[in-house]
This record gives sequence, structure tokens and C-alpha cells, in this order.
Amino acid sequence: MHDDGWSMKVPAEVRAIEGYPVVLPCSFTHPHNTHHSSMHVVWRLGHSHTGTVLFRCSSLNGSQYCHPGPNQDQRYRLEGNHREHDLSLRINSAALQDNGRYYCRVELPGQPHGSYENKMGTRLRVEAPPRILSLSIEGSMDTGLKARCKVQGSPLADVQWMGPDDVFEGDIGFPIPQEAPSQHWVTIHLLDVQPGGQYTCTASNPLGKDQALVYILPPSPEKTISKSNSTALPLMLGLALAAKVLLALGLGAWIVNPLNSKEPPEAPDFPSSLS
Repeated sequence: MHDDGWSMKVPAEVRAIEGYPVVLPCSFTHPHNTHHSSMHVVWRLGHSHTGTVLFRCSSLNGSQYCHPGPNQDQRYRLEGNHREHDLSLRINSAALQDNGRYYCRVELPGQPHGSYENKMGTRLRVEAPPRILSLSIEGSMDTGLKARCKVQGSPLADVQWMGPDDVFEGDIGFPIPQEAPSQHWVTIHLLDVQPGGQYTCTASNPLGKDQALVYILPPSPEKTISKSNSTALPLMLGLALAAKVLLALGLGAWIVNPLNSKEPPEAPDFPSSLS
């Protein structure tokens, strides 16, 4: 952005990995290298004055420190030296809900045309390996059973079901667009699951893989002849988190979650699910 000899420089896009810190660069220059006795630095998520203020600090009377407000979220801090016209913002432990467009602004009290802001902003894309949020069985023996697997990840994960004999694509739910903050998930259903079978949900994206399984116990003979339990189906759900491998952005590290397993419980009288 250029205004009366001033310019502001920000990148069009910054990528981050969930759980890691990220810096959003922002700098401004003046052809005469003018120094300012007071300065306000503002970062917003969302365009201009309609966006949410995430960070604000003030440097008064030539102070070398830019003081944030008393209620400032500690996840955000000024990474750059504002006295050197570096207003870069650091976000600690980036999360999927941090996805969005960020705007950097500098305010110079007492000066004509003393407010400067980049009009295009910086698009922050936070990526995450897939994580299975829930695995459940829905329906009954009378109406039919289906398995439901809900997965979170960015980019959205490719999800597959594997049955006792074959690989199934499943019926895909409606994925939420990547632009929607904190909604990077997709739900996959598998229809016509049968008692006595084991079904595995596998989710993968370029950053890693997650896996969960469900085993449906066949009803016992005693309960199938009982009227009160004629539609009951004993279920056993098990969640096994596969190795999650972080491959993107040159991290060069392997992040492995241990395999979590459960002994099969006593066969319950009604379906149950593991989230």
C-alpha cells in the first residue's frame, strides 16, 4: 500500500501447522526515515474496521516498548521492532480456527494522514493432520445399520471404509468449505453394515493418517428369542489411532501417537458408540 510516500509490505499468504507458532510479517517504510514519538499497532482478523481486533499495542513518548492492553490474549505478541517499522505478529500454537485473512495497521497520533493499513491483507492457512473425532453405529436391526465416521483435518481428509472383505468409499457427508473457520471436518457414512463384521475407517491427507475400527458382535441366541431384546444389537467399538506423520512445510519430523486399544467389553444390551 502507498499513501503520501509511505508504503506497507505484507505477504499474500502464510502457511502454518496446527500446534506450532507462526509469524505474520508486516513492515512499513517512509522515504525520509521519519521517527515517531507515538505509535499504535493494530492487527485484525477480517477486513478493516469490521474485523475482530486480535492484537493492539501502543508506544508513547518515544518508548522502545509497545505496550499491549490489559486484556490482550497472550497467544498474540509483536514479533518485530516497531521502532524499525517492523510490525510482524506472532501467533503461538496456531489452531484451525485461526484460518482467515489478517490486516496490519499502524496509527501515528497527531500526524496528518497518520493511519496506514494494507488493503489486501494476509491469508493465514493453518493445516493439520487428520483426526477422527467420532465413530458410531446408527440404526437398528429392523431398520438397518450404518457406520458413521467424523474426521477433522486441513486439507480435508480422504476417508475410506474397509469391511471384512472389501474397501468401500462410503457415502460422503457435506464437507464444510475450507474458508469457514474451525469447521475443517467431513462425515462419512457406510450403509448396510452387518453383525459379526469388523469395519475400519481410515482418514489421510498430505500431513498424516488416522484410523479407527468398529466390530459389531452378533446377537446371542438367548436375546434374539426375547421379545424385549429382539431388536437389541451388542456392539463393541474400538478406536485405534494410527501413526500421524507430519510431512509438510519442511518440518522433517515424525510425530507418532501410540496405538490405543481397548479389550472388548461385555456385550451390552443396546448399541453404544465411541467418540
